[in-house]
Amino acid sequence: MRLHGFQRLIPYLFLLPGLLLFLTWMVYPLLRALQISVYDWKLLPGQVSQFVGLANYREVFTDPIFWSTLRNTLMYTVVTVTGQMALGLVAALLVHQAVRGRIFFRTLYYFPVITSWVIVSLLFKYLFDSSRSGLINYLLVAVLHLLPREIGWLSDARAAWAPIMSLGVWKGVGWSMMIFLAALQMVPLELYEVASIDGAGGWRKLWNVTLPMIRPTLIFVLVMLVIGGFQAFISIYLITAGGPMQRTEVLLSHMYNQGFKYLKFGYGAALSYVLAAIIATISFLQIKFLRRGVEV
Repeated sequence: MRLHGFQRLIPYLFLLPGLLLFLTWMVYPLLRALQISVYDWKLLPGQVSQFVGLANYREVFTDPIFWSTLRNTLMYTVVTVTGQMALGLVAALLVHQAVRGRIFFRTLYYFPVITSWVIVSLLFKYLFDSSRSGLINYLLVAVLHLLPREIGWLSDARAAWAPIMSLGVWKGVGWSMMIFLAALQMVPLELYEVASIDGAGGWRKLWNVTLPMIRPTLIFVLVMLVIGGFQAFISIYLITAGGPMQRTEVLLSHMYNQGFKYLKFGYGAALSYVLAAIIATISFLQIKFLRRGVEV
């Protein structure tokens, strides 16, 4: 049936509210941030925002704190993504093979995903408190007697990464498990039966059947987790606030401090676009090189 006149506009009228929201809350802020990034932006009334061109972007690449936060972000991403994918795959394999309690274990593993970042960050800050009142120090020193004295988890820059990365891995294992579990359920059982006939054991089935069949899912999870790793902020800000001496700063916390603590909105906006470019480049390279030979 062919549509005539006003009938042709009806589908677009249904799309219009969502399109307006997208333009208002997504496109306009992105373009506004791009404009701010080329100005020495002033927020107070009466002050003039001076156009500085690419000066904010040049400052980003000459800022030593930017490079240290980039290294911290890369380190955090590598550790947490590896942990989430490895533990998530193991959990998915175990739940997939479970005969009883499958729903219970799926709920148990996924529960950290739906918990509040603020609550669990404060909880981990208490658990890793540098004094003996912290549960981890209490167990290691007073109960298990594994250490002679307390560890300064939150006062030492190297030790501070332990609660931060532990929280990042713990929070994301359930999400990875659910995605992997859905992929495992799509693998044809006939492939495992053929592998068994050929004399393949559990490890050979995993390496030669399971992993190749879920490879597109592995790539998807890897890309999404890397993006999430570069967006780490709340846990780091609440647990260490970037300290001591900005040695646990990441890109987002550095960007937040520049924009809202030091009121350098132009520099903060430039940082956001540099971060977006880094994430887009890494995601593109991951998809380009890892999807070779994969049919989705």
